[in-house]
Amino acid sequence: MSNPPLYRVADQALACYPMIREGDSVLLGASGGKDSTALAEYLASLRRRRFPLRFRLEALHVRTELESPPGGAPPASSGQPETGFPAVRALFSAWDIPVHEIPVSVLGRLKPGRKMNCWWCSTQRRTELNNFAVANGFNKIALGHHLDDILETLLMNALGRGELSTMPPVLRYEKYPVEIIRPLCFADTEMVVRHAENRGWRAMTCTCMWQDNSRRKEARKKLYALTGGDYRQKRMLLEALRNIKSGYLP
Repeated sequence: MSNPPLYRVADQALACYPMIREGDSVLLGASGGKDSTALAEYLASLRRRRFPLRFRLEALHVRTELESPPGGAPPASSGQPETGFPAVRALFSAWDIPVHEIPVSVLGRLKPGRKMNCWWCSTQRRTELNNFAVANGFNKIALGHHLDDILETLLMNALGRGELSTMPPVLRYEKYPVEIIRPLCFADTEMVVRHAENRGWRAMTCTCMWQDNSRRKEARKKLYALTGGDYRQKRMLLEALRNIKSGYLP
């Protein structure tokens, strides 16, 4: 059986960037959403098939008070299928990925006078991921950021900060002895959605019920205006970041 398209482009990313080496210990940031769940399935499949390198794979879910599965989780006695992270945990178990969970109050950590936003929440969860990785011997943290995330961040930084920067597929922290890896860097959001629907678990996953990142929504619109949603155009835009002609820039 041929690999799904998502697996094929993730394989390309691993061939292009040195993300996983022999003996690595990889901690997956499991948000409960479709992106990190798709990444978990891919990495689990990687261990089962011809990938020659052996690596440790576990997941961490940083649970916050902002989580809510779509429509709310059904009561345990309702007889309905579970949704939200309990369902995702069952998927991870089927894929032989141990899952750890840490409760964090992102609202409780919010400084007086500050409004809740996606950046604050992600920063708190990322800090917990980093600390857990260091304390438990992981040298890689795998995140489910995909091609659209990377290009939207590029536009946000260029148009909002006047700098050319984004989420790199591989990032070595200066503060922590770990690397961030993004194996889905060549997969766009449509590819992830199709994969989740084909696998039958998209409706089981969940994300934060407070998502309202207006800057990213605007960047998403601008990315669509640039590319028309065309996958090849998105890949070319990412490739341009790897093919910079500095002599022809200011």
